[in-house]
Amino acid sequence: MSVREEFDAWAADGRDKGMEDRHWHTARHALARMPVEPGDVVLDLGCGSGYAGRALKDADDAGRVYGLDGSPEMTRNARAYTEDADVGYVVGDFGALPFADDSIDHVWTMEAFYYASDPHETLREVRRVLRPGGTFYCAVNYYEENVHSHDWQDNIAVDMTRWRREEYREAFRDAGLIVAEQDSIPDEETEIPDESAFPTDSWETREDMVERYREYGTLLTVGVAP
Repeated sequence: MSVREEFDAWAADGRDKGMEDRHWHTARHALARMPVEPGDVVLDLGCGSGYAGRALKDADDAGRVYGLDGSPEMTRNARAYTEDADVGYVVGDFGALPFADDSIDHVWTMEAFYYASDPHETLREVRRVLRPGGTFYCAVNYYEENVHSHDWQDNIAVDMTRWRREEYREAFRDAGLIVAEQDSIPDEETEIPDESAFPTDSWETREDMVERYREYGTLLTVGVAP
Protein backbone atom coordinates (compact mmCIF):
# COMPACT_ATOMS: atom_id res chain seq x y z
CA MET A 1 0.00 0.00 0.00
CA SER A 2 1.25 3.50 -0.81
CA VAL A 3 1.49 6.35 1.69
CA ARG A 4 -1.29 8.07 -0.22
CA GLU A 5 -3.62 5.07 0.03
CA GLU A 6 -2.83 4.48 3.70
CA PHE A 7 -3.55 8.03 4.80
CA ASP A 8 -6.47 8.59 2.47
CA ALA A 9 -8.06 5.75 4.43
CA TRP A 10 -7.12 7.40 7.74
CA ALA A 11 -8.69 10.68 6.63
CA ALA A 12 -11.83 8.99 5.37
CA ASP A 13 -12.57 7.33 8.71
CA GLY A 14 -11.68 10.31 10.89
CA ARG A 15 -8.29 9.21 12.16
CA ASP A 16 -6.77 12.53 11.06
CA LYS A 17 -8.35 14.21 14.08
CA GLY A 18 -6.98 11.46 16.29
CA MET A 19 -3.46 12.42 15.22
CA GLU A 20 -3.93 15.84 16.77
CA ASP A 21 -5.26 14.37 20.01
CA ARG A 22 -2.28 12.01 20.33
CA HIS A 23 0.51 14.36 19.27
CA TRP A 24 -0.53 17.65 20.86
CA HIS A 25 0.87 16.72 24.29
CA THR A 26 4.43 17.11 23.01
CA ALA A 27 3.88 19.00 19.74
CA ARG A 28 2.75 22.15 21.53
CA HIS A 29 6.02 22.35 23.45
CA ALA A 30 8.10 21.92 20.28
CA LEU A 31 5.98 24.43 18.35
CA ALA A 32 6.46 26.99 21.13
CA ARG A 33 10.22 26.88 20.52
CA MET A 34 9.99 27.79 16.85
CA PRO A 35 11.30 31.32 16.22
CA VAL A 36 8.40 32.32 13.98
CA GLU A 37 8.03 36.06 13.50
CA PRO A 38 5.19 38.06 11.91
CA GLY A 39 5.25 37.66 8.16
CA ASP A 40 7.30 34.45 8.12
CA VAL A 41 6.42 31.66 5.69
CA VAL A 42 6.02 28.25 7.34
CA LEU A 43 5.74 24.80 5.76
CA ASP A 44 4.03 22.00 7.69
CA LEU A 45 5.46 18.85 6.10
CA GLY A 46 3.14 15.87 6.33
CA CYS A 47 0.46 18.11 7.76
CA GLY A 48 -2.33 15.58 8.31
CA SER A 49 -5.26 17.50 9.75
CA GLY A 50 -3.20 20.70 9.66
CA TYR A 51 -3.35 21.33 13.40
CA ALA A 52 0.31 22.41 13.73
CA GLY A 53 0.16 25.00 10.97
CA ARG A 54 -3.05 26.45 12.34
CA ALA A 55 -1.53 26.68 15.80
CA LEU A 56 1.53 28.51 14.47
CA LYS A 57 -0.63 30.93 12.51
CA ASP A 58 -2.81 31.67 15.51
CA ALA A 59 0.03 32.03 18.02
CA ASP A 60 2.75 33.71 15.98
CA ASP A 61 0.89 35.53 13.21
CA ALA A 62 2.98 33.85 10.53
CA GLY A 63 2.50 35.55 7.21
CA ARG A 64 1.66 32.38 5.33
CA VAL A 65 1.39 28.72 6.30
CA TYR A 66 1.46 25.88 3.80
CA GLY A 67 0.51 22.34 4.73
CA LEU A 68 1.83 19.61 2.44
CA ASP A 69 0.69 16.02 2.57
CA GLY A 70 0.88 13.05 0.23
CA SER A 71 -2.78 12.26 0.89
CA PRO A 72 -5.40 14.23 -1.06
CA GLU A 73 -8.02 13.26 1.52
CA MET A 74 -5.89 14.62 4.37
CA THR A 75 -5.44 17.97 2.63
CA ARG A 76 -9.14 18.10 1.79
CA ASN A 77 -10.04 17.59 5.45
CA ALA A 78 -7.43 20.11 6.59
CA ARG A 79 -8.89 22.79 4.32
CA ALA A 80 -12.28 22.21 5.90
CA TYR A 81 -10.88 22.86 9.38
CA THR A 82 -9.88 26.48 8.75
CA GLU A 83 -11.27 29.59 7.09
CA ASP A 84 -7.97 31.49 7.26
CA ALA A 85 -7.02 32.61 3.74
CA ASP A 86 -3.33 32.63 4.73
CA VAL A 87 -3.33 28.90 5.49
CA GLY A 88 -3.21 26.71 2.38
CA TYR A 89 -2.81 23.01 1.65
CA VAL A 90 -1.17 21.18 -1.22
CA VAL A 91 -0.74 17.54 -2.19
CA GLY A 92 2.94 16.85 -2.73
CA ASP A 93 5.91 14.54 -2.48
CA PHE A 94 8.51 14.88 0.28
CA GLY A 95 11.23 14.29 -2.29
CA ALA A 96 10.18 17.11 -4.63
CA LEU A 97 8.77 20.00 -2.63
CA PRO A 98 6.74 22.37 -4.84
CA PHE A 99 8.46 25.50 -3.55
CA ALA A 100 11.20 27.71 -4.92
CA ASP A 101 14.74 27.80 -3.54
CA ASP A 102 15.13 29.97 -0.42
CA SER A 103 11.38 30.61 -0.16
CA ILE A 104 10.47 29.20 3.28
CA ASP A 105 11.42 30.57 6.71
CA HIS A 106 10.58 27.52 8.81
CA VAL A 107 9.68 23.88 8.17
CA TRP A 108 7.86 21.76 10.74
CA THR A 109 7.12 18.04 10.67
CA MET A 110 5.55 15.83 13.34
CA GLU A 111 5.32 12.05 13.04
CA ALA A 112 5.68 12.18 9.26
CA PHE A 113 9.36 12.36 8.35
CA TYR A 114 9.93 8.63 8.69
CA TYR A 115 7.38 7.95 5.94
CA ALA A 116 9.64 9.61 3.35
CA SER A 117 10.66 7.10 0.67
CA ASP A 118 14.15 8.66 0.71
CA PRO A 119 14.70 10.64 3.93
CA HIS A 120 18.07 11.95 2.76
CA GLU A 121 16.45 13.38 -0.36
CA THR A 122 13.75 14.96 1.81
CA LEU A 123 16.40 16.66 3.93
CA ARG A 124 18.11 18.01 0.83
CA GLU A 125 14.77 19.38 -0.34
CA VAL A 126 14.15 21.00 3.05
CA ARG A 127 17.59 22.59 2.87
CA ARG A 128 16.88 23.83 -0.66
CA VAL A 129 13.64 25.61 0.17
CA LEU A 130 14.82 27.15 3.46
CA ARG A 131 16.08 30.70 3.47
CA PRO A 132 19.44 31.37 5.17
CA GLY A 133 18.82 31.23 8.91
CA GLY A 134 15.62 29.23 8.39
CA THR A 135 14.86 26.33 10.71
CA PHE A 136 13.69 22.74 10.38
CA TYR A 137 11.89 21.27 13.40
CA CYS A 138 11.63 17.49 13.02
CA ALA A 139 9.63 15.66 15.70
CA VAL A 140 9.27 11.87 15.81
CA ASN A 141 8.14 9.23 18.29
CA TYR A 142 9.32 6.38 16.08
CA TYR A 143 13.08 6.21 16.57
CA GLU A 144 15.62 3.56 17.52
CA GLU A 145 16.15 4.45 21.18
CA ASN A 146 12.41 4.35 21.81
CA VAL A 147 12.21 0.56 22.09
CA HIS A 148 8.47 0.77 22.63
CA SER A 149 8.00 2.03 19.07
CA HIS A 150 9.76 -0.85 17.34
CA ASP A 151 6.61 -2.88 16.65
CA TRP A 152 4.75 0.05 15.06
CA GLN A 153 5.88 -1.03 11.61
CA ASP A 154 3.81 -4.20 12.05
CA ASN A 155 0.65 -2.11 12.30
CA ILE A 156 0.99 -0.05 9.13
CA ALA A 157 1.26 -1.09 5.50
CA VAL A 158 3.86 1.47 4.39
CA ASP A 159 7.60 1.34 5.03
CA MET A 160 8.99 3.47 7.85
CA THR A 161 12.56 4.60 8.54
CA ARG A 162 13.75 4.10 12.12
CA TRP A 163 16.92 6.09 12.82
CA ARG A 164 19.02 6.53 15.94
CA ARG A 165 19.39 9.99 17.42
CA GLU A 166 22.90 10.21 16.02
CA GLU A 167 21.68 9.16 12.56
CA TYR A 168 19.32 12.14 12.55
CA ARG A 169 22.16 14.50 13.40
CA GLU A 170 24.45 12.99 10.77
CA ALA A 171 21.76 13.12 8.07
CA PHE A 172 20.95 16.75 8.88
CA ARG A 173 24.62 17.68 8.56
CA ASP A 174 25.00 15.72 5.33
CA ALA A 175 22.11 17.72 3.86
CA GLY A 176 23.81 21.00 4.77
CA LEU A 177 21.84 21.81 7.90
CA ILE A 178 23.48 22.91 11.13
CA VAL A 179 22.17 20.86 14.07
CA ALA A 180 21.10 23.48 16.60
CA GLU A 181 19.59 21.16 19.18
CA GLN A 182 18.27 17.69 19.81
CA ASP A 183 16.37 16.44 22.82
CA SER A 184 13.41 14.37 23.94
CA ILE A 185 10.21 16.10 24.98
CA PRO A 186 8.35 14.03 27.59
CA ASP A 187 4.62 13.49 27.40
CA GLU A 188 3.46 14.57 30.84
CA GLU A 189 -0.25 14.52 29.99
CA THR A 190 -1.02 10.96 28.94
CA GLU A 191 -2.59 9.36 32.00
CA ILE A 192 -0.67 6.43 33.43
CA PRO A 193 -2.79 4.13 35.65
CA ASP A 194 -1.75 2.76 39.02
CA GLU A 195 0.36 -0.37 39.16
CA SER A 196 -2.72 -2.45 40.00
CA ALA A 197 -4.15 -1.83 36.50
CA PHE A 198 -1.32 -3.68 34.74
CA PRO A 199 -0.94 -5.57 32.52
CA THR A 200 -3.30 -3.74 30.13
CA ASP A 201 -4.18 -4.48 26.52
CA SER A 202 -1.20 -2.39 25.44
CA TRP A 203 1.33 -2.56 28.28
CA GLU A 204 2.86 -5.39 30.28
CA THR A 205 4.13 -3.15 33.08
CA ARG A 206 3.63 0.35 34.38
CA GLU A 207 7.40 0.90 34.12
CA ASP A 208 7.23 0.36 30.35
CA MET A 209 4.44 2.90 29.96
CA VAL A 210 6.27 5.45 32.13
CA GLU A 211 9.44 4.94 30.08
CA ARG A 212 7.59 5.35 26.78
CA TYR A 213 5.80 8.59 27.64
CA ARG A 214 7.81 10.26 30.38
CA GLU A 215 11.35 9.34 29.29
CA TYR A 216 11.41 8.72 25.52
CA GLY A 217 8.51 10.98 24.57
CA THR A 218 9.08 12.80 21.28
CA LEU A 219 12.53 13.16 19.74
CA LEU A 220 13.03 16.69 18.42
CA THR A 221 15.92 17.50 16.09
CA VAL A 222 16.36 21.11 14.99
CA GLY A 223 18.36 22.11 11.94
CA VAL A 224 19.30 25.59 10.74
CA ALA A 225 20.09 26.57 7.14
CA PRO A 226 23.42 28.43 7.00
